Amino acid sequence: MLIFAAMAIVLNIDTSTKICSVAVAKDGVLLCLKEEYDENYSHAEKLNVFIEAALAEAKISLKDLNAIAVSKGPGSYTGLRIGVSTAKGLCFGLGIPLIATNTLKALSFGATTHPEFTAGSLLCPMLDARRMEVYSQIFDEKLKEVRGIEAQIIDENSFFASTQKMFIFGDGAKKCLSVLSNSNIHFLPDIQTSAQWMIPFSEEQFNAKAFEDVAYFEPFYLKDFIGGPKKKEN
Repeated sequence: MLIFAAMAIVLNIDTSTKICSVAVAKDGVLLCLKEEYDENYSHAEKLNVFIEAALAEAKISLKDLNAIAVSKGPGSYTGLRIGVSTAKGLCFGLGIPLIATNTLKALSFGATTHPEFTAGSLLCPMLDARRMEVYSQIFDEKLKEVRGIEAQIIDENSFFASTQKMFIFGDGAKKCLSVLSNSNIHFLPDIQTSAQWMIPFSEEQFNAKAFEDVAYFEPFYLKDFIGGPKKKEN
């Protein structure tokens, strides 16, 4: 008896960093990508505009979507909340399932497409968590987890004992490169979060029916949000 995997049109959303990114995929193939870096995190204003533009360019309507996938974190507290709330709202309104993907694993998939990446190396995505702290994780070349997600403060002793070639990348990596003393650590430029890197995972999860509870799903923040001091009123 032959068993065929389900086919799907999935809207992928990543707002975990300063990049607001939307990708439409059909059967695991990218149809359209809309994304933009914004220092001011204006995702609330841009996300729905990008969704509409991506669907229009892909000649896909909202009613054609089979699922919404969102990058679940870690990452920017505000960015994650915007992405997840938008994804949940669409799922509620359209009556379709919600998929959540690991932000760092998707970023690592992007790194494997870089021409400087070499087989047999480790992958260490790093997202900026202010000062010399990053959200990081380590994978092997097949994206199997080697070390779990951590909020990690980087100094000259970080990864000091590692004897295997390791690539670091993401918006927290470049600031760390200058303090790392291990010659086995290499920086991959231009690899940043993007909804297109989510596609293999959202397609796989759709086929496996690995869906989230839309009502109760929350982003993976890793750390509690700490707001700045309130401004005094005149």
